[in-house]
Amino acid sequence: MKQRMLMGLVAAVIAAMPFASVSAGDSHAGLNVGDKVPSFMAINQEGELWKAGDLLGKKNLVVYFYPAAMTGGCTKQACGFRDNLGKLQNEDTAVIGVSGDVPAGLRIFEKAHDLNFTLLSDYDGRIAELFGVPTRDGGSIKRDFQGEQVTLNRGVTASRWTYIINKDGKVVFKNKNVNAAKDSQAVLDFLESES
Repeated sequence: MKQRMLMGLVAAVIAAMPFASVSAGDSHAGLNVGDKVPSFMAINQEGELWKAGDLLGKKNLVVYFYPAAMTGGCTKQACGFRDNLGKLQNEDTAVIGVSGDVPAGLRIFEKAHDLNFTLLSDYDGRIAELFGVPTRDGGSIKRDFQGEQVTLNRGVTASRWTYIINKDGKVVFKNKNVNAAKDSQAVLDFLESES
């Protein structure tokens, strides 16, 4: 009961805030290898504002888009990044998962699978649009979590694409044909080949 009230409160507070924001003048056909990544920000799974500018130019960033929290392929993908996070951190890399799920749903996803990296809510698809990732309508799903049935809502459903941004803030890797279960290993293989 307490968990449900907390999630409801977080959802109400952030309902009044924009979920994602990109710098003015940054709407274009998407990002490709070699492109500089504009600044963007969004609400994370903790209900806090996350800013790409805090990491761009300081660490490598894996920004991966996935359709929906708490679904089969997306869970395999997230758990792969969870399990490989130590190796990715050895490559001075942070992982950012992006979906159209509301922050409260992302928090459930994080807790259900012990995820150890940032999840961003791109409810209106602005970050996906910035990167050029196709989206379709959102929706909702019901899942069991800690003995209760919960509803996870999302504004858009993004395609499964993965990017790596280097410390110069440029896209160095773009995968539009992601194998969810093997995504983190493909990213790690690329980073290790570059170091």
